[in-house]
Amino acid sequence: MKHLFIINPAAGKYDHTEELSAKIRGLWEPLGLDYAIQASKKPGDCTAIAREAAASGEEYRLYACGGDGTLNEVITGAAGAPNLAVTHLPCGSGNDFVKNFSEPAAFSDPARLLETEETRLDLIQVGESYSLSICSMGIDARIGTSIQDYKRLPLLTGHGAYNLSTLVNLIKGIHRHYRVEIGGQTIDDRFTLICVCNGRFYGGGYEPVPQARPDDGKLEVLLVKKVSRLQVAGLIGKYKAGRYAEFPALFRHFSTDRLIIHCDREEVVNLDGEARWGKDVEIRLSDKKLRFFYPKGLILGRG
Repeated sequence: MKHLFIINPAAGKYDHTEELSAKIRGLWEPLGLDYAIQASKKPGDCTAIAREAAASGEEYRLYACGGDGTLNEVITGAAGAPNLAVTHLPCGSGNDFVKNFSEPAAFSDPARLLETEETRLDLIQVGESYSLSICSMGIDARIGTSIQDYKRLPLLTGHGAYNLSTLVNLIKGIHRHYRVEIGGQTIDDRFTLICVCNGRFYGGGYEPVPQARPDDGKLEVLLVKKVSRLQVAGLIGKYKAGRYAEFPALFRHFSTDRLIIHCDREEVVNLDGEARWGKDVEIRLSDKKLRFFYPKGLILGRG
């Protein structure tokens, strides 16, 4: 088996390449493991590196070293490849996917990734693109894809960058008209956001649907109806804490494996913080599409 560490130097507030490489060499070399370290140079490189490993036909373990966007690039290249297993070595601004496990901090210690277990995870698929945690459209997608503009500002954590992006986008405008096909229904309305959850966490700690699991063969969808700026101020904390059931007039929840969103114009689609664009967007479950390994002893679906 080969071990390939894919480092994104642009992830987080500083370049982790030298620091991580030293730790990896110190752990993997004494054990005589076959490993390599590659740093991405531009967006899309992590996907290309993963696809190259898939095409080799050799058994690889891929370590996505960066934030959730880096993990998204790697899983997009690895999805469906029988010879690839993926994990996350977090050093980004949010690092939300690992919060689905009982001990998220374990992923940040390379030594804990020497003894691992493996599972198969579902993915969200939009066209040829994938998401491991969240796919969203509406104000939330505009917020998520604007975080890159703020995350490197001094003193801002991943959560702080998310909050600042939220404030800016609320000022610009909240709701849009969408026609949503889901669960045998067509719902034509103005929506604040549409959130499709495979994992539980995103945006630096938001947990809109606590029962979401990336291995249960279904997507958890929230349709959030038109709200005012004043309502947003009172609802955002409840949304973050997964208390949608308390507001049935504003939140509609579906468990499904597919939905289609028709927009009046091209809209941004947020896939784990990565932006795609579309006017008629089909979002569907890609069942057990990814081999994922994690530190031994951890439990998926903590709490």
